[in-house]
Amino acid sequence: MKNRLIQSETLVKARPFNIRRDKVELPDGKSITLILVDHPGAVTLVPLDNQGCVWFVRQYRHASQQELLELPAGTLEAGEEPEICARREVREEIGMAAGMIQKIGEFFLAPGYSSEYMRVYLATGLTPDPLKGDDDEFITVVRIPLEQAYKMVDSGEIRDGKTLAALLLVKPYLSDRNK
Repeated sequence: MKNRLIQSETLVKARPFNIRRDKVELPDGKSITLILVDHPGAVTLVPLDNQGCVWFVRQYRHASQQELLELPAGTLEAGEEPEICARREVREEIGMAAGMIQKIGEFFLAPGYSSEYMRVYLATGLTPDPLKGDDDEFITVVRIPLEQAYKMVDSGEIRDGKTLAALLLVKPYLSDRNK
């Protein structure tokens, strides 16, 4: 059952997303107003080096009022293919190029209020090749052995949703590599 759009109005045009107000008719005929985030999409990477360590970034997130440990990620530029974005972001955020990028999954990040669609990539064959990062990002790169990263998930130390989802999605790919 689908809602029918009655009216849509952009409230805020910003980078990287816009905020809009939609009036929709529900399947039962009633109408409601929704405030939504129009997002161009994003990527998250699971950079895994030859020593079995995953590369994370630690950064302060104003909305959560705390520093979070996250996998490298970034927003698609206008018209940019997700794999190109993934190759750029891994260089910007951890200073490493990936010899191999493999898409391992995708999902909506918060479909109740946002159109953001996340693609997740496993990045291997890492070699130093930094790109200048975004001016508003102050990040620290952290290498963590894969087994320890999963313990940090279990203990609640890793709380970023995209990071949790990506670590879940990568598990079957890693077990296939060890066969």
